[in-house]
Parts: sequence; C-alpha cells; structure tokens
Amino acid sequence: MLQQVQHQHFQTLLGKTRTLRLPDGSELPIHIESLVETPRSRMPNSERMPFRVELNSLQATEFVDGLCALELPALGQVEDIFVSRVPAMGRDPGLGYFYIAFN
Repeated sequence: MLQQVQHQHFQTLLGKTRTLRLPDGSELPIHIESLVETPRSRMPNSERMPFRVELNSLQATEFVDGLCALELPALGQVEDIFVSRVPAMGRDPGLGYFYIAFN
C-alpha cells in the first residue's frame, strides 16, 4: 500500500490534526505542517514524485522513530510508514517534530 501513497493524499490534510499510531500501539495526536515535493530524489523508472511530509505532535512524546500507521483520505489506514524525529531547533522543546519521506 505504501507505493500507492501520493503527495495528493496529504494535500488535503495540510494544517489539520490527525492521529499517528505508534509502533507500541499507542496513539499520538499530530498536526500536518508541510508537504514538499523532492524531484531530485526521484528514482529511475519511478512513477511517483518523491515528497516529504513534516508534522509535529500536539503533546509531549518520547517517540523517536519507527514504523507507524496513519489514516489517509481515499486509502484508509496505511501501515508501516517510517516516521523520523527531527530536532526542535528553536521550536517548543516540549513537542515532537517529525518527517516522513516518500521516494
């Protein structure tokens, strides 16, 4: 199912709150911050335009990275999305900041 995910699936979620299901089964409320296409990351013979999604938690979390699940429009629950934490870098250190890369 991951191969079916396109940037359009996240476009309608920009600025919205969703629930990220973490590897341990717990749920983390997140805010979808940005969506950036990364054409220079495109693999030869790949139909999907690579993109990344940036999101932040709405509460404190110890989660760093791992395979998560997220409900996406038109696809439903998508499993095994690798989510990585990034440093707060001047933002609220009480929240978690994350990105997802789709190549």
